[in-house]
Amino acid sequence: MLGTRHCFNNIADSKDHLISLSHLNKVVALDTTNHTVTVEAGVRYGELATWLNDRGYALHNLASLPHISVAGGCATATHGSGVHNGNLSSAVRAMEFITASGALVELSQNKDKEKFQGAVIHLGGLGVITKITLAIEPTYQVRQHVYENLPLQQLEHHFEEIMSSAYSVSLFTDWRDKNINEIWIKSRVGEKTDWGHRPDLFGAKAATRNLHPIKGISPENCTEQMGVPGPWHERLPHFRMGFMPSGGTELQSEYFVPRDRSYEAIRAVAQLHEKISPLLLITEIRCIAADDLWMSPCYRQPSTTIHFTWRQEWPAVRQLLPLIEETARSLPRKAALGKTIHHSPSTAKQII
Repeated sequence: MLGTRHCFNNIADSKDHLISLSHLNKVVALDTTNHTVTVEAGVRYGELATWLNDRGYALHNLASLPHISVAGGCATATHGSGVHNGNLSSAVRAMEFITASGALVELSQNKDKEKFQGAVIHLGGLGVITKITLAIEPTYQVRQHVYENLPLQQLEHHFEEIMSSAYSVSLFTDWRDKNINEIWIKSRVGEKTDWGHRPDLFGAKAATRNLHPIKGISPENCTEQMGVPGPWHERLPHFRMGFMPSGGTELQSEYFVPRDRSYEAIRAVAQLHEKISPLLLITEIRCIAADDLWMSPCYRQPSTTIHFTWRQEWPAVRQLLPLIEETARSLPRKAALGKTIHHSPSTAKQII
């Protein structure tokens, strides 16, 4: 099964047949009583968001790219950022899929709680997802500010404060000069925690122009910044729907850490900056709220992610990743980087 193929491994590759969801791309129903929307699984988030906003509704969060499909985003626990925001899968309220035997299965949060919690994040292992029902809320406006050059040391005592300063916060760094290159702060208009108007944020200075997360690249493809308010779906992603976000030649990897050990993990990675920076395009650091979905990396655990976008130099990156993981293992076990794979509510296995 294929969604939009924003994937950096070969999980969906096959020498036999591939099935695409690209034509299952319609909105099925808007339920204003129960505050849900049901869509065919191939709908892209950017298209759904526009449709919802035009009718006065919104989703709780979006990933950095609006180009991905709803089915793919939910199947893989794709996430945006925000200490109170669950990943995209946490908005699922019901789903329909066809199994390998041809059976049509429907699961909902209300009727099939345990099966449902085990099925929402499935990495394509259930069959062909045909429909998904998502929770919605009234539409809202977001303004986006960017700050430059935060001393890394400031995260030791202010990480939680910074990451809680707005509805969605992302840190971008290339690990050079003990520095966070950029802080992207996305605030819901009218919310109390809106630090975006400050000229200084713990030593970081407010940007005076729109920026791209990667230094030297034109911000043309990025969503509007400089505090200009706009619809939620035009600010929560980092990149605009009408533009190609990348050429697809980069590599990506991501590690999860319990949020209360975030600075220790960040400091451990920073110690490898001389090896990481030459191979790196950018790292993004985000927070995600806990959820109850069995296969979620944030299962019952608020998490911080350290995400690497690498240059297309796989032999060198392949040698570096085990070093990053070994550095993580040198931390107290509680803070080790990695995804937690949950096989049932009562059993879990931490893997690096």
